[in-house]
Amino acid sequence: MPERTPETHVIHYRAAEQLLAARDPRGAVKLLDGVIAAHPENTAARLLRARAFFAAAQLRSAELEFTIVLEREPDNAYAHFVLARTYERQSRLDLARRHFRLAAALDPKPEYLERAHFDT
Repeated sequence: MPERTPETHVIHYRAAEQLLAARDPRGAVKLLDGVIAAHPENTAARLLRARAFFAAAQLRSAELEFTIVLEREPDNAYAHFVLARTYERQSRLDLARRHFRLAAALDPKPEYLERAHFDT
């Protein structure tokens, strides 16, 4: 088995980005598993894996990864937004609304504000 180096992990991370962009989220997850095993503190890799789980409709796994990211970066509006979408897909609408609103409060992007439904 080839030796794993920091450079290998960077290559795997970049390849996982490409796989996700090419709509192969399961392939991205496989590459990121090794990166995260070697660097469990790497929030960027966890966020990318969460996105890949979401794209693969592995919603419980996505929820777990987004939660870990938010424990480390509670002001990450994007992570709140996609966690909200994850809850929404699970029909957990109260949790979804909470995280849509947190995302919009942290970063008032139009798409975040629209989903926050502050008027209701």
